[in-house]
Amino acid sequence: MNLNFSTEEILFQKEVKDFLDQELPSELVEANRRSSAVFTEKEIAMEWQSILAKKGWLVPSWPEEYGGTDWNEAQKYLFANECAIADAPSLTPMGLGMIGPLLLGMGTKEQKDYYLPRIISGEDYWCQGYSEPGSGSDLASLQCKAVREGDKYVINGTKTWTSHAHLANKIFCLVRTDNAGKKQDGITFLMIDMDQEGISVEPILTMAKDHDFNQVIFTNAEVEIENKIGEEGQGWTVAKYLLEFERGGGGSGVAKILSEITSLRTLVKKLSLENNNPSLNDSYASKLSRLEIKAASIQYSALRILGALKNGERPGPESSMMKTLMTQLQQEVSELALQSIGYYGNPFQDTSYGSNEEVIGEEIYRSKAGRYQNLRAASIYGGSNEIQNNIIAKAVLGL
Repeated sequence: MNLNFSTEEILFQKEVKDFLDQELPSELVEANRRSSAVFTEKEIAMEWQSILAKKGWLVPSWPEEYGGTDWNEAQKYLFANECAIADAPSLTPMGLGMIGPLLLGMGTKEQKDYYLPRIISGEDYWCQGYSEPGSGSDLASLQCKAVREGDKYVINGTKTWTSHAHLANKIFCLVRTDNAGKKQDGITFLMIDMDQEGISVEPILTMAKDHDFNQVIFTNAEVEIENKIGEEGQGWTVAKYLLEFERGGGGSGVAKILSEITSLRTLVKKLSLENNNPSLNDSYASKLSRLEIKAASIQYSALRILGALKNGERPGPESSMMKTLMTQLQQEVSELALQSIGYYGNPFQDTSYGSNEEVIGEEIYRSKAGRYQNLRAASIYGGSNEIQNNIIAKAVLGL
């Protein structure tokens, strides 16, 4: 695989850098740096989304007729990479990165024409309804039930660990429409309006006291038949397709981690000088180098996935590999960052957008503990790493 960029692509990279220098607000960068939440806070993400949409750069992987670009895979990679290096806020993935690509791949023309523009404009803000109190990694055992009544489904049940459900007006859900046959059968994929009396949302706070997750309770909630993706009973196939986009990619994520490692290296040098302790810098140098090497190897894997997408292929089992490797790396970096600040990692520090709470120590310390705590869940959500290893064993090794 040729990993060199063409002259045209290098010029494009400069265009992206110039755009970020001119259009990325410094307050969004600062808010992104101090945040410890799993997902970017809605108001930060939506402001950046609006800027990118105005430029026409919000959904570069989508077809041009739905707001995408004519960029090649290298340009998409360079754009995501430069955004990560500039500390641009991450965009909330449930709409742009999950239901959007799913609709493009499996939705009807009517569904695409209606929902995709609303995702870009921010009129619809999505959350994902997969996990249930008794169905997490064994997702096929889900029991949230949808009964067809005329031209509607009536839904009863509970979803849990639902990210940003308290902020969303739409939810895409896996529901059980039939109990016959294998548990993977009889599951249907629905897009549901959250703004109705039959849906209630209860908060689940993280260890870092962030409100990212929720429990969603359906009590005779309703959804029209035309808001089904795929055929009734084929939701498991639809969900597997979508999960490849949730787990896959990783190029921009690696760039962000490499940026964090560089920042951490600078911090350790600073602490070493301030405390007149050169051995501190020496002890961290090899650990940081090891993490950089691991990040670079993941970056090459991300480029291979981009190459597959360029040829019209699906990410496949590589998405499970990326999910496992990326979450392990995120956890290792956050753990080392927390160790580096010593006892400044003990107190709880408010990292929410707009908070004027005085920081304990230096500003760079604020998010370390919260980020470490929240990233403990990274190897669980999106399908636990143990489950991903099983998928890899079956699909790649034939075990």
